[in-house]
Amino acid sequence: MRRTFRTGRYGRRDGGGTMTIDPQLVELLGVLPDDLFVGDAATARATIDAGVALLPVLTELARVEDRTVPGAVDARPARVYRPSEEPGLPVTLFFHGGGFVIGGLDSHDALARRIARHANCVVVSLDYRLAPEFPFPAATEDAFAAYRWLLDHAGELGADPARIALAGDSAGATLSATVCLLAREHGLPQPALQMLWYPTTGVEGTASQVENADAPLLTAASIAWFLDHYFGGRGLDDLGPYARIGTIEDLSGLAPAHVVIAGHDPLRDEGADYAERLRAAGNTVECESFDDMVHGFMSFVDLVPRCEECATGSFAALHRALHP
Repeated sequence: MRRTFRTGRYGRRDGGGTMTIDPQLVELLGVLPDDLFVGDAATARATIDAGVALLPVLTELARVEDRTVPGAVDARPARVYRPSEEPGLPVTLFFHGGGFVIGGLDSHDALARRIARHANCVVVSLDYRLAPEFPFPAATEDAFAAYRWLLDHAGELGADPARIALAGDSAGATLSATVCLLAREHGLPQPALQMLWYPTTGVEGTASQVENADAPLLTAASIAWFLDHYFGGRGLDDLGPYARIGTIEDLSGLAPAHVVIAGHDPLRDEGADYAERLRAAGNTVECESFDDMVHGFMSFVDLVPRCEECATGSFAALHRALHP
């Protein structure tokens, strides 16, 4: 099945004042299947991989190389992006999105390349363990292990260990935020910035979850599919605070944050609430909201001009944080 989004609902702001989705993004969304997250994880991954394989590389860099970095229990695949051969560049550790179930180095290759180019930094993209084969907290443990390694070994990549940022979209944003919390707990340095593109925080019952229950790309049903795989049917109350970072009371002493949310996203209010709570706890926070965007729009920066436009502020924020 294919989704059909009518421009009367999904386009620009209508006469009633409701911001609707960018029309070029609507056109792209219309060719995506609407039953992707209903079966097994392997089928969903294969469908995603087949689509990604068709995309051209549009952002050329000086060097891109695959390697491994230590995870929590084994060496994890990673991809290192260099915008130039200049020594001592800052570095961004990037965690891809995909609900902790799908996604990988290839699915987010275009975004990682954009980060390297626009923030003028080395990017290390981590292929952390995925559910349901490796449920929570496997992804969190791998993300934190990679950060600990990078703090001590950035020099091996020709990067500056004193200028490290974390970035991620969706599940990857949640991992970025969680690594900051874990770094605080373990007495490790905070990164220069936590770049959080539409994070999920585990807060339930928000208005956007109701308003956008049938939104494109991420629906209430697909959220349930992801969480069932990620938590393996276990009760959240038994999994500790890092299973739902939006419920953690003390958010003080964390890295500066740049939070990006989308109007047509069930996670919109979770991101906005987390940004406000970070600010209230005394952290430096910037929050951008794009009413005409959907969950996952950063994946389309090479394909949709409006998505590229919406990305400029966050790329600039990364550049400022890494090149003070």
